[in-house]
Amino acid sequence: MAARIIRGRDLPEDLRGAAVAIGAFDGVHRGHQAVIAEARAAAARLDAPLAVVSFDPHPRRWFQADAAPFRLMTDDQMARALGELGVQTLVLLPFDGEMAAMSHEAFVEQVLGASLGIRHAAVGFDFTFGKGRTGSPGALQTLGARLGFTVSTTGRVDDAGGLKLSSSAVREALHAGDMARAAAILGRPFAVEGEVIHGDKRGRTIGVPTANVGLGDYMRPAFGVYATRTRLPDGRIVDGVANLGLRPMWRLAEPLLEVWLFDFDGDLYGKMIETELVAFLRPEMSFDGLDALKAQIAADADAARTALSGNPER
Repeated sequence: MAARIIRGRDLPEDLRGAAVAIGAFDGVHRGHQAVIAEARAAAARLDAPLAVVSFDPHPRRWFQADAAPFRLMTDDQMARALGELGVQTLVLLPFDGEMAAMSHEAFVEQVLGASLGIRHAAVGFDFTFGKGRTGSPGALQTLGARLGFTVSTTGRVDDAGGLKLSSSAVREALHAGDMARAAAILGRPFAVEGEVIHGDKRGRTIGVPTANVGLGDYMRPAFGVYATRTRLPDGRIVDGVANLGLRPMWRLAEPLLEVWLFDFDGDLYGKMIETELVAFLRPEMSFDGLDALKAQIAADADAARTALSGNPER
């Protein structure tokens, strides 16, 4: 069950006194999961609710409004990932001018203390907060002792094989089309969720109708063709192959994820789907004509089926 999402600082009384993990948590990767495990242990010890406190929009978007798209998941995806970790509530604090100007002391006193009334805060070793990022885990611990809540700090967590577990490492893997590395860091395949929109319906003319989803603020993985698994609104998982990018033969203004769902016949327009990019098959390319394109699509479909057969569902 997904964690319920609460936006703002006004919490129901039953949520006050929670043990919380605090951070951006974009991706909820395995490093984030270690911080959340500390909050979960504290919640059990204190017999307290378990929550995650994050921000909307991501602070990077506030300070770098013109930054290229970089998000790894939507709020709903985050809530589902957190729910799988036992988190009951995702509190999304509005990151606005007031929050950006707040000192680290004020953030702890006014937000974590007065508004949320937390009993425990779990943070990562590199957690910073407050105007100018002057707050640190040590400062949080000092202020927490004064306000009556405890603090745990999780050190850097890396994979036993030396794989760096961070959101930036996920983005590097996606940029390189290394979906296996991205999945190893995340603990699950990277997935794009969005509403199926109308395209130019060219795929239908060559027998490969696609479900098209805009990328919005998602980080752009390597453009090209992927083996995919798509979760439909009714919960079914359907294998497929997708092109992600600008489609060189009929160039698009904005990148698009175009998924051909194998052995599926149905109307998905206006519905939400979530597509895992399981394996990168090849970069985008242009073709001399429709016959060459159709031959390549058939080859891509075979390659996708082979790749998916070696990557069982998680």
